[in-house]
Amino acid sequence: MHDHMHRPAANSGASNWKVILQLIPYLAVFKVRVCIALGFLIVAKLANVLVPLVLKYIVDGLDASQQAGHGSELAPVLVVPFLLLLTYGFLRFSTVFFGELRDAVFGRVSEGTLSRIGLRLFRHLHKLDLEFHLSRKTGGLSRDMERGISGISFLLRSIVFSVVPIMIEVLMVVVIMTIYFDFWFSLITLTVVALYVSFSMVVTNWRTEYVRTANIKDSEANTKAIDSLLNYETVKYFNNEEFEATRYLGSLKLREEAKVKNHLSLASLNTGQSLIIAVGVTSVMSLAAYRVTEGEMTLGDLAMVNAYLIQVFIPLNILGFIYREIRRALADVEAMFELMTLAPSIHNKDGAVNLSQGDDGIEFKNVCFAYHDERAILKGVSFRVNPGEKVAIVGPSGAGKSTISRLLFRFYDVNDGAVSVGGVDVRDLTLESLRQAIGVVPQDTVLFNDTIRSNIQYGCPSAALDLLEQATRVAKLDQFIESLPSGYETRVGERGLKISGGEKQRVAIARAILKDARILVFDEATSSLDSRTERAILESLSDLSKRHTTLVIAHRLSTIVDADSIIFLDSGEIKERGTHQELLNKKGAYYHLWQIQQRTDEESRS
Repeated sequence: MHDHMHRPAANSGASNWKVILQLIPYLAVFKVRVCIALGFLIVAKLANVLVPLVLKYIVDGLDASQQAGHGSELAPVLVVPFLLLLTYGFLRFSTVFFGELRDAVFGRVSEGTLSRIGLRLFRHLHKLDLEFHLSRKTGGLSRDMERGISGISFLLRSIVFSVVPIMIEVLMVVVIMTIYFDFWFSLITLTVVALYVSFSMVVTNWRTEYVRTANIKDSEANTKAIDSLLNYETVKYFNNEEFEATRYLGSLKLREEAKVKNHLSLASLNTGQSLIIAVGVTSVMSLAAYRVTEGEMTLGDLAMVNAYLIQVFIPLNILGFIYREIRRALADVEAMFELMTLAPSIHNKDGAVNLSQGDDGIEFKNVCFAYHDERAILKGVSFRVNPGEKVAIVGPSGAGKSTISRLLFRFYDVNDGAVSVGGVDVRDLTLESLRQAIGVVPQDTVLFNDTIRSNIQYGCPSAALDLLEQATRVAKLDQFIESLPSGYETRVGERGLKISGGEKQRVAIARAILKDARILVFDEATSSLDSRTERAILESLSDLSKRHTTLVIAHRLSTIVDADSIIFLDSGEIKERGTHQELLNKKGAYYHLWQIQQRTDEESRS
């Protein structure tokens, strides 16, 4: 997988509808709220389109009173029905009030939908293979999630709060104009709206490339400037200030050209939109003015037509922006939904069984494995760890030691052969029961940005305090925790706390102990510890190992001298096996590695 998904420059119509259809099941959960929100939306728009109608009667009333009361002492405003003014004010308020009610009701729908999709994606990402997470940068993944969620948020808001209301309003205005006047008013209005929308879509599509190029060139110019300033000393060492300035100027020129084209294309869009609206408004108002002079329409009708044109055409101004942003949002949401369609290759097969409580033995039978076809990691590896035994795997870097623990935990499946736990192929066991039975202390421990207590308790979130403290003592963490002002409640991520690699590994050991798994895997678990702490922990772990089936992957041979069996792995093959003393007596690869490490230890002590 690449760090980022390639987004289509222009989503196809079918692809767009597919994305929108994928959202419907999430919205269906809130179908009652959606219906209520749409009801409030229609009421708000109905109130809005009735305002110009009431305005017509107010103007006609005032006009009639002026004519009838010419020379009279009665103020014209008293002749205007007071109820119409009250209705006008009520409708103005209703437009806002029901719009706010729509927002309040739909707010729960949009936020609830985002929560459901976010949780589903989060669960799905945890189901995907280790290979997926190793090949994808976490930053890129979180950006895809963030962009997808904000894309859905924008789609819901823009469709419910902008696109649908505009469509409803245009439809209502056309119906009212057709009822009150002849079809020419409706025809001109519909033609202008259709021309405006078509023009905005075509020009926005044309502009997309200019916008993208301008953004890319802007980023490139900024990157060059930052890179040059970060390498300030190197620039000075080689007297290359002018060279850097010339390079930066080249980037600025490209950025300038792209930005100018972007501005010109935006000016073309705005000018075209304004021209269409100007021609439309002039045509409709000219027709209305002509009808007034002919006596076919009143001044109130003219005011009503003018108000409707303003109501219809002003919201259209944001359509270009909304269309462009909807296209971007659809691309982001599509990329996120693509993540959801990725199927994990490691999953429970049909008929998978739970690991029984009995036999905990581990067996590798002629296991062959490669991460990539061109390089084999394990070549026909066979060994057995009997229940309650401690078996160590040693060998040089790149021998395939850590791959063995990954295959046992079923982060990957073997290419050939089989890995068994309790006499059952791990592929026939449920992932949950297999992984629950294995406690792993990895070589590289990453702690959550939380308290030390939370990090240890992660091994068993429901564990009682006495078990937590016992695991802490076995991992020789108790004195370190007591020395901290806040003790267990000290936050690992605080700037003031310098938690060393050794302390991190002891937290990982305590966590694995607290899990109380039947099988323990130590993957170079003491590599960051000093010799004294390592010996103390090893004594504690040797007591613990007697009650567990233990697999130790070790670099330092002094840590596994008490193992029931030691396997020397090199280039993916088992070269030697036996107890510590048996392997020393053989005077082979293990013996030579032991000699080298002993000399190194003596030199570091002297």
